[in-house]
Amino acid sequence: MLHITNVNTYYGKVHAVKDVSLHLGEGEIVTLIGANGAGKTTMLNTISGVTPAASGEIRFRSGTVAALSPDKIVKLGISQVPEGRQVFKPLSVEDNLELGAYLRYRGSEKTAAIHKDMEQVFRLFPRLEERRKQLAGTMSGGEQQMLAIGRAMMANPKLLLLDEPSMGLAPLVVQEIFRVLERLRNETGMTILLVEQNAKAALKLADRGYVLETGKVILEGVADELMENADVKRAYLGKDKQEKSDG
Repeated sequence: MLHITNVNTYYGKVHAVKDVSLHLGEGEIVTLIGANGAGKTTMLNTISGVTPAASGEIRFRSGTVAALSPDKIVKLGISQVPEGRQVFKPLSVEDNLELGAYLRYRGSEKTAAIHKDMEQVFRLFPRLEERRKQLAGTMSGGEQQMLAIGRAMMANPKLLLLDEPSMGLAPLVVQEIFRVLERLRNETGMTILLVEQNAKAALKLADRGYVLETGKVILEGVADELMENADVKRAYLGKDKQEKSDG
């Protein structure tokens, strides 16, 4: 589904992603793990067009997306859930979800289509349905993360990019979110590229993984094998790097 070949990305003069090549097959969950500053977020932003690649190729399905704007990439079927949730706090849950679909709907089918997709989000996240009229800014961190994922789903993506979905959340909330990601893959065939600080949880969920270090892929493989790799254990699996909060 997604093929990235020798991609380089810069922030100003900083070479953040260096000749990265990776791929995702249809229906896979693949994780990127690495220390802070390794280039994981930059890689997601490069795929979604937020931080365009300086060189290399990004192919999604049958076409290249490396030179496209973020809105055109969303239309093709790639949605990103950014780090830090970034919901529209003054708006209700329903309004946030509707905004997730703004590129898709035109004409008389708009209301029915939005309603159908919103009900799918509510089936996955019943807590959002309970709070559908509540302002997003008044919800807990975990509920806002659910909303951010739901909003991305409203664009009807084929590939979902998630950046640190467990950050700042209580363990029980993280478990709930990861269960939903697994359901998405199993029930809808969603392909997921996951950047996650909790490497142990990410590798348990994923089919395959890539380890990034200073912008380069230094290791890749099946998730179970990476879990047993001595270097990965020492660097990333010594303890869960997960912050706790109110969830």
